Amino acid sequence: MEATLNGIRQRHAALAPHLSELQLRLWAASEAENLGWGGIARVFEATGIAVSTIRRGLKELHQPPRTDGKQRNAGGGRPRAEDRDPTLLTDLDALVDPTTRGDPESPLRWTTKSAEKLARALREKGHKVSQRLVRRLLREQDYSLQSNRKRFEGKQNPDRDAQFQYISTEVARFQALGQPVISVDAKKKELIGNFHQKGQEWQKKGEPVETEAYDFRSMAEYKATPYGVYDLTRNEALVSVGIDKDTAEFAVVSIERWWTEMGKPVYLDATDLLITADCGGSNSSRGRLWKRELQGLADRTGLTLSVCHFPPGTSKWNKIEHRLFSYISKNWRGRPLTSLEVIVSLIGGTQTDKGLSVRATLDKNAHATGIKVTKKEMDQLQLLRDNFHGEWNYTLLPRD
Repeated sequence: MEATLNGIRQRHAALAPHLSELQLRLWAASEAENLGWGGIARVFEATGIAVSTIRRGLKELHQPPRTDGKQRNAGGGRPRAEDRDPTLLTDLDALVDPTTRGDPESPLRWTTKSAEKLARALREKGHKVSQRLVRRLLREQDYSLQSNRKRFEGKQNPDRDAQFQYISTEVARFQALGQPVISVDAKKKELIGNFHQKGQEWQKKGEPVETEAYDFRSMAEYKATPYGVYDLTRNEALVSVGIDKDTAEFAVVSIERWWTEMGKPVYLDATDLLITADCGGSNSSRGRLWKRELQGLADRTGLTLSVCHFPPGTSKWNKIEHRLFSYISKNWRGRPLTSLEVIVSLIGGTQTDKGLSVRATLDKNAHATGIKVTKKEMDQLQLLRDNFHGEWNYTLLPRD
């Protein structure tokens, strides 16, 4: 595969200076079509040509050639700098490569280089850019200038950054193919009762909400576990609020509920589902029950389930933490979770300016713990491990 990508890179470098915008678009589309399944993502990875541009080229490949001599539709306007200079975004991304900062899956990628220094480095590579243009490109690529964060958790695996890059590539590949991609995790358990919640909300002056002085488990009516399933493409989520143990069965039931209620109605042609998850907890990469329950889900839905786990000690890099759970916590700050109805209502009412939509459901079912999965049962699974860290990356095929 690397040889194929290198070949595309070499052809792109040789042809790009001599082709018009239309010709380059059609060439990229032809390369993607020749590769077949996953071709769009691979051409994007090799050339930096936008996925939307390649898709447009694929449509144009199968249409009669234009006779008006134009490369753009009427009203297209002056080409943007990144369209005139096909390698600009690739070279900029290389200068502020997020993998060198160890957080390629962060909602905002990090850079400590100033726009002035980046513009100078790009000009040295032959690009005609200004500081203002660099700032615009960085913002559009979801970069931001940030200070250090205390976020390392324990000993790092030597392939930590490589796994981040692997996950990022798989997510882009599935999305380019129109297949669903979800991020899953269990949020911190919450005591249900009149207990103190951090944060503030508007109240009549001098009339704060009175809560219990202590938050002992014995004083709570329930201990709720919100398990979230976040759709990375559509910015939608389903959260199952369980009142029993956080088990692999509960996790997979939550995923199946998301698929039935939210995923299947919109991904009508889906054949595959990519799940990104932490390495521990109910969705542990080492959990036999997790894999057995996923096999059952694959059998019931007919979906091929691919799973990518974040390396140990990197749970905060899971996108569901930043794109869903953080906003849920903000939505109920300063409000005691006095009943299950309250917590479900507050989760379901979570919204953001970027269009986050959340559906919350209550799961009152009991989920047994201590279930042992035998080696014979594991041998019956249609489990395929990837060549790269098969303990983190694997696929479950539906059984006939």
